[in-house]
Amino acid sequence: MRKKMLALLMVMALGTATLVGCGGNSNSGDSNDAKTEQDANKEDTEGEDSKEKDFSVSMVTDVGGVNDQSFNQSAWEGLQEFKKKTGAEVSYLESTQESDYSPNLDKQVEEGKDLVWGIGFAMADAVKESAEMNPEVHYAIIDNAYEETPENLTGVVFNAQDPSFMVGYVAALSTKEDKVGFVGGMHSAVIDQFEYGYRAGVAYGAKELKKDIEVKVQYAESFSDSAKGKAIATKMYSDGCDIVFHAAGNVGTGVIEAAKEAGKFAIGVDRDQSDLAPENVLTSALKLVNVAIELVSEKAMNGEEIGGKTYTFGLAEGAVGIPENNPNMDKEVYEKTMAIKDKIANKEITPPYNEETFNDFAL
Repeated sequence: MRKKMLALLMVMALGTATLVGCGGNSNSGDSNDAKTEQDANKEDTEGEDSKEKDFSVSMVTDVGGVNDQSFNQSAWEGLQEFKKKTGAEVSYLESTQESDYSPNLDKQVEEGKDLVWGIGFAMADAVKESAEMNPEVHYAIIDNAYEETPENLTGVVFNAQDPSFMVGYVAALSTKEDKVGFVGGMHSAVIDQFEYGYRAGVAYGAKELKKDIEVKVQYAESFSDSAKGKAIATKMYSDGCDIVFHAAGNVGTGVIEAAKEAGKFAIGVDRDQSDLAPENVLTSALKLVNVAIELVSEKAMNGEEIGGKTYTFGLAEGAVGIPENNPNMDKEVYEKTMAIKDKIANKEITPPYNEETFNDFAL
């Protein structure tokens, strides 16, 4: 009898140990082979249990990665804020090369996500193809509008030429050398908005000051090579530019690093990038992807019919502009720039968004 009792106790002890061992991994979250946010869904969620929703959203980054200090990072910040407000499950997958796009999107479908985001126009083809193959899943994409949009896909674009015009105007009123620069990532309709909006803003400010200001332009043909961005900007600074604006994702961190080393100014993009170089970031052209991510994700969660259409975010939605705090900018320049913002909002100024509209822009 004693032997039977001892055996029974040993079995019970082993069973308890097994349960404890499994319990250590009970909060699973996403465990993808690709780079993913560690413990994305294990953040402090005290007080959120009452509002938890059975809704999951994931995003797939482009090759810039989630820590690009630019639009991928802004997108992830938007999803994190969406989680705080709604209790929804959020996660991401990073793409290290273009060939990762389709497999990463497929993985989100396999995991049963309710909404899958593609971040960046470079993912346009992969997102559309995945949406057509999986009509039961809803997709959304940042920075792309399709001629024919599937019913389960939502496009999101921004009037990026508006804040670009504003920072171009700031550059014109702030330059001491009458020579400024622009560093683009890769040629595209999206980056055209930044380049030509900026160049028009510089021209507008130069006309106001009754002088000529040169704008040097160069593309890195990358959104991830920060070393190349640094090299391009360093050459611009050595050639006499004292302000360089970038619209280049992680390439732009190299531009800002070059500004620090040269003791000159850079203009950030997408997010307020002043934290990267507090003494060398003049201002930033805000394109708040996080605002769009939050709003569209909430519409999807609430069951609104958002598929088959494209949303445009601009000044009215508070999704573009410049930061309120710009310690390196002259106060008078800021006030004049706010007046320019009002003129854009009132359609008194319509910033150009490509070469054709730039050539037609009336100063």
